[in-house]
Amino acid sequence: MEKYLRPTEVIDCDAPAIGAAAETVTGGLDTDREKAVALFYFVRDGIKFNPYSAGDLREHNKATVVLKRGHGFCYQKAILLAALARSVRIPARLGFADIRNHRLSDRFLEKMFGNNVLVFHGWTEMLIDGRWLRATPAYDLEMCRQHGFIPVEFDGTADARLHTHTQDGGSHIEYIRERGHYDDLPWEEILSAHAELLAGTGVDADVFMAKWKQG
Repeated sequence: MEKYLRPTEVIDCDAPAIGAAAETVTGGLDTDREKAVALFYFVRDGIKFNPYSAGDLREHNKATVVLKRGHGFCYQKAILLAALARSVRIPARLGFADIRNHRLSDRFLEKMFGNNVLVFHGWTEMLIDGRWLRATPAYDLEMCRQHGFIPVEFDGTADARLHTHTQDGGSHIEYIRERGHYDDLPWEEILSAHAELLAGTGVDADVFMAKWKQG
């Protein structure tokens, strides 16, 4: 379990800011389950979901960076949750899958050149009472209320995944390929997966990144 407790360049759980935040959230709680649940909701709602957060450089994804700026996309929030969990000695790792999101905004679809497949969607997995549980803190409650998404709830006893449908019954998230789990951010694999996705659409990678950085 040691590799799921130690700090990495991106999951910098030994940083003072991470330790202070984790202690504030979990102070007075006794069990790993209680602490994991409290940390999940802190990241889910305290760190706003922003698909346009800077992420084209590895260092943009560091837990301390995400905590300081107060927003991030799926695996950035997962990285922060993993760091907070490790800082209170809960083994944590990152899980990934490719998904199809049927409710992407027109603005985001334009940036994706009409493609609604997102590679390496990320979540956190924490070891609680001897079981690895998936906790997905991506969409904050305010965003869910605004867009009619079903909030992801986590009680420390079962997996918490993005929902397949919205509150009105429309299609939302479709899991299409599991990517496995990792003790650190698989940065090179993520870059390769994005390059592969772009190659299949015929969009030049430089054109894509230029458009993405426009915000």
